[in-house]
Amino acid sequence: MIEIAPSILAADQGHLADQVEATFKAGVRRLHVDVMDGRFVPNITIGPPVVAALRPIAERYGALIETHLMIVEPDLWLEPFREAGADVLTIHVEAAPHLHRSLRRIRELGGGPGAAVNPATPLTALEEVLDELDLVLVMTVEPGFGGQELIPHTLDKVRRLRALLDARGLGDRVALEVDGGVHAGTIAEAQAAGATLAVAGTAVYNTDGSIEANLRLLRAACGAG
Repeated sequence: MIEIAPSILAADQGHLADQVEATFKAGVRRLHVDVMDGRFVPNITIGPPVVAALRPIAERYGALIETHLMIVEPDLWLEPFREAGADVLTIHVEAAPHLHRSLRRIRELGGGPGAAVNPATPLTALEEVLDELDLVLVMTVEPGFGGQELIPHTLDKVRRLRALLDARGLGDRVALEVDGGVHAGTIAEAQAAGATLAVAGTAVYNTDGSIEANLRLLRAACGAG
């Protein structure tokens, strides 16, 4: 069953701690933190102090914090985010010229290494580092803003990546995550394509229902009881 990783990019920033607490109370054990620098993507979000503030809440529930670093020069920020409490650090192949070294550094810091690819980036950019990963993230929208619709052809990339991971014997060790346009109408397709993690932002943190109700709707859509 696919696991949901709510993205706090869509949460009410004025009541972030309360929203994160409600998310964990609803059974979530993995929180997605989108970090944007206004350079790699045309938006600016948060830095290590917010991760540090959320860390004690996550620890109370035994939950993980994954940081999605949509930034240039990610190597400069690996240690600060790890020290702030990030369990998983995902960097973009498009922004990491020495990807193997960067992933090894994340492991040295005690974090889980992740690599992300944009919709137009071929999977060949990942093939040489799959053995180094705990997580591989396929962007199913162009990164930078929440609330976009999933790009249909990106699910074919998910299917091909699932086949590649399984062929290399990494299917049970490397999580396959999708990010972008995930809601009750698309999460089952992502699961069928082979994703094991789904980032959901506006589908979780919207005004149409409570966080618990929204998560229940997402889980029902992908077959969870």
